[in-house]
Amino acid sequence: MRPMAKIFSDSRITILCTTLSLIFGIIISIAAFKWGVKGMVVISLLSFVPFIVFLILRYPKFGLLFYLVMAYWIMFLLNFSENFPLGTLMDVLLALLLIGFFIAQKKNPRWQIFRNQISIAVIVWLGYHLLQFFNPTAESRVAWIYTVRGIAGVMLSYFVFSYHINSVKFVRQIIKAWIILSVIAALYALKQEYFGFFAFEQKALDSNPLLQSLLFVNGHWRKTSIFADPVSFSYTMIVSSILCIALIFGPTSRRQKIFLGIAAALFLNVMLYSGTRAAYVLLPASMVLFLVLNFNKQILIFSIVAGIFMGILIYIPTSNPTLYRFQSAFKPSDDASYNVRKNNQKRIQPYIRSHPLGGGLGSSGASGVRFAPYSFLAQFPPDSGYVRAAVELGWVGLMMFCAFMFIILRAGINNYFEIKDPELKAYCLAMVLIVFAITIGSFPQEAIVQFPLSIYFYLVISLINITLRLDRSKTEADYYKTIDEVKK
Repeated sequence: MRPMAKIFSDSRITILCTTLSLIFGIIISIAAFKWGVKGMVVISLLSFVPFIVFLILRYPKFGLLFYLVMAYWIMFLLNFSENFPLGTLMDVLLALLLIGFFIAQKKNPRWQIFRNQISIAVIVWLGYHLLQFFNPTAESRVAWIYTVRGIAGVMLSYFVFSYHINSVKFVRQIIKAWIILSVIAALYALKQEYFGFFAFEQKALDSNPLLQSLLFVNGHWRKTSIFADPVSFSYTMIVSSILCIALIFGPTSRRQKIFLGIAAALFLNVMLYSGTRAAYVLLPASMVLFLVLNFNKQILIFSIVAGIFMGILIYIPTSNPTLYRFQSAFKPSDDASYNVRKNNQKRIQPYIRSHPLGGGLGSSGASGVRFAPYSFLAQFPPDSGYVRAAVELGWVGLMMFCAFMFIILRAGINNYFEIKDPELKAYCLAMVLIVFAITIGSFPQEAIVQFPLSIYFYLVISLINITLRLDRSKTEADYYKTIDEVKK
């Protein structure tokens, strides 16, 4: 076999590369001449598609990281590609990851890793969504087809994450990427708050009066950063701050603790710019569970200091609209929007009681208006993950959703106490706190229907099992290592 250097110096390879470069240059030039800069960019991106597909199939870990990065940026990219189906792009990425998953399972079967409570819960919850196609009281079968790929389809990512995340090193890489992406999103929100929107953002706001009425409150724009809306922005920031706080109390260096502390403070600060009251209560609630699961003198002091600081923020007199909106989150009876939601939920209760299987996936809210505009649910805004589950999947589906979240939390807490490795223990604790925050946050808002949390939620619950699996394998390796040393 010839040396690699000689292969690449072969004149035929040189001629081929030169020819392909020339053809690519001609295509780009034609695209720029005929369709302008946008056409040139689209052609350039399409030329990389085969290469990206190869990398995803050949290197699944690259595919996972690419998928997680795109989950953060996909809604921002929609600003530049109104007619390009970027949502379909995420579906294609997931399909490629699933193909890679089955190829890997064929070569190295590891189906036994799914023999746990969370995997069974995901399969049952996925199956119920699929069976909704046969729901006799469904408002629209087309709405089911449109909705199921964005909900049930994403559930399949749990199995991809669970299989390919098989080392502590890769878990670290994912956590680092997650925090870095959140820092970028937070800095972009700072730019929006203090330097205003970009021209394309302001144009989108000015052209939509309904959007203006939702985002322009008390003379101040609610910020969305790179995300679809203030809710997805605020929930992403609060989840990222919980991740950082949990890791601070893990086995990290002083420099890492300082960075995590600054990042958490940054996330909590910019979260206020979203104006999403529901997000404000999630951190205190998560810290209560944090105190219960990880009680010690250091945590107790931190909790007391944090509690005093929160009390000052809640009750201090202020004329700042952002801080005032934060304070109103802890006085729900004085919040007009909360009272509207409360009345809507009371109004829909008879429908929920009379429809055990619900009105079908996609029957309420915007998709209901699109596919069944004259139905009762099309005029009903869910404004809550639990309410949407109840109206679309019925009270049977609501009970299953509550059981689903309970099983995840129970398994996570059990895993946390079973794990011995301090680093993996910290990761598991962070995931449990995030699931707890999402469980609470799904009551006032829909926590896991938008990117990136719709994808990151299944990463989180997969890490709950992965951390225990890695800890067991590490403990087993240490055990056999000790046995070998004794024999020697």
